[in-house]
Amino acid sequence: MLDEIRANEAVNISDDTINKLRADFPSCFTNEGKFDLLKFKELLSDNIDITNEGYELNFLGKSYAKYLTSLDEDTLLVPDEEHNKQDINRNSQNVYITGDNFDSMKHLLNSYRGLIKCIYLDPLYNTGSDGFTYHDKFSFTVPTLMEKLNLSETEAERILDLTTRGSASHSAWCMFMLPRLLMARDLLTDDGVIVISIDENEHANLKLLCDDVFDERNYAGEIIWKNSSKNDQDYISMQNEYILFYVKNKDINKGQWKEKKEGLNEIYKAFEKIRKEFDEYDREGIHKKALEWFGQYPDSNPIRDSKHYSWYDDHDGVYFASDISGPNSGQYVYDVVHPVTGKVVKAPANGWRYPEATMLEKIENDMVHFGIDETTVPKDKTYLKNTEYQSLTSIKYKDGRVASKMIEKLLGDAKYFSNPKDVDLMASIFTALGIGNNDIVLDVFSGSGTTAHTVMKMNAEKGTNIRYIHLQLDEAVKEKDAPYKAGYRTIDEIGRARIEASAKLVQEETGADIDYGYTHYYIKQLEDDSIEKMEEFDPDVMLVENSLNDEIGENIILTTWLCKDGYGFNPDVKEVDLAGYKAYYCGKHLYLIGRQFTKDNVDALIKMYVSDITFNPEHIVLFGYSFESWTISETIQRNLSILKGSRKDLNVNIDTRY
Repeated sequence: MLDEIRANEAVNISDDTINKLRADFPSCFTNEGKFDLLKFKELLSDNIDITNEGYELNFLGKSYAKYLTSLDEDTLLVPDEEHNKQDINRNSQNVYITGDNFDSMKHLLNSYRGLIKCIYLDPLYNTGSDGFTYHDKFSFTVPTLMEKLNLSETEAERILDLTTRGSASHSAWCMFMLPRLLMARDLLTDDGVIVISIDENEHANLKLLCDDVFDERNYAGEIIWKNSSKNDQDYISMQNEYILFYVKNKDINKGQWKEKKEGLNEIYKAFEKIRKEFDEYDREGIHKKALEWFGQYPDSNPIRDSKHYSWYDDHDGVYFASDISGPNSGQYVYDVVHPVTGKVVKAPANGWRYPEATMLEKIENDMVHFGIDETTVPKDKTYLKNTEYQSLTSIKYKDGRVASKMIEKLLGDAKYFSNPKDVDLMASIFTALGIGNNDIVLDVFSGSGTTAHTVMKMNAEKGTNIRYIHLQLDEAVKEKDAPYKAGYRTIDEIGRARIEASAKLVQEETGADIDYGYTHYYIKQLEDDSIEKMEEFDPDVMLVENSLNDEIGENIILTTWLCKDGYGFNPDVKEVDLAGYKAYYCGKHLYLIGRQFTKDNVDALIKMYVSDITFNPEHIVLFGYSFESWTISETIQRNLSILKGSRKDLNVNIDTRY
């Protein structure tokens, strides 16, 4: 709150980077805390050529965007108490935050840094008609930016103009995205993956931004999602979107991403039906019929990717007659007899792939594909059931109308979102990426809530416990649009309704016992009059009855601090009774927020340390506006110092926050 506001006034653009360097290269800092660039260059000189030139994306406001990432969060987390106390949500590990995702990510950094396995972003694409315009809450002056960012007056004026007039330029879009990408990188686990949907308007800029943030060596490829058949554009009709993938660290995430081939169930059912039409030994008849069946599908259908699996036997089912020649010329040379004609078959030019004993065993087990007679070189049998998985492929065909119809099914017949993502497509991607038990998936632009639906579906079908965190701005719904007529006033209301309807659907379809709920929080900006009262607060003056504690709300302060101190959302918080005063105990922290904390309450606190060996908070956090300067802090510290004589393990820090 006020501490963060004042701290932000002293922040420089390089502070975030300097803190990271200090953590990894402490020897490169002087006793005065200054970064020694020469020592740093010397440290790297054996391995790295340091140059003054490089290839990068530059745009108006890049330094400003980086500066924003260094600022502390100065907003509050407001729990939706009525929602959160419901049985389905009370103990849920899923989270939905309503508010600007910039502020939300700032709060997440304290508790989830390095803990998110997958981050999905589906930002506004800046098409010119999707409503993107850059705005932010900051009110910097030209002199401030000139000082902080080392800019000229003209440059500072241009940046401020960009932040206030609602620009939709490429620079504005990049300035909007860069801080969110930087925070996303910090939130990812070391083996984490970021997945970003985009169209052609900002695809090139996004690729360069991500190369800068994640290092182009960690680029893992992209999927082209053909989701439309429209033909209503001049020049080239765009019928696809892009999904970009970056890993946090390729040295840790080796990218062994596998997906199940599409259309397998249809293929197996077709062969089961075809097999009934033919004798077991009429494999040519089955083969011919199978080719006809595959031929009914267009090349765009993923079933066609498996069209070479057109043979069948009763041994292991559908198979592909594959090459059986050896990799090295003349490696294995021997005679093979045709099982029907009894004559030696034509051998491959390079010889056989297997030693003779192995080959005889395969023939005995009907695992070699022979031709009608000995004039055809036999083939190996590669069974479809043993090759159901393939590397994650770069082209996906999925009609975008399927996802829209799903939302209509859940919420009613209306157009709620123009381009919702498909649950099955997202599930196939998450599965291929190896998202599994106890992993966390963060959706930064939650929109229609597809990620939550996907996670619940995966948990129900696979028995996993994947958790999700959704962030969504409470953007107003336009009065002329169908959602408004359906009773929704903000986008997040629609998204949360979809998540709740999806939970019911998944439960009805699977009956699985999983976490169907979520806890909900709002981002709240401090009111100007509250900031004014904080700035005018005098701890030497007796507290008045109308305190900031009452205005802000004790539960809001506690929720914000719990996240700030690394406990996340919905942690196990114990209420501690200190002679009638309610304190809050979580992990290593004891929070004293309420007013009227007296000497009797101090005595009760000290007795707790003495009588209960399990009670050992290492940090006592005081809400400064609730305490007078005569000072409870000193009284607590003095008593704890006395107590330390009998409890050597006692080491308590008292933190007064404003």
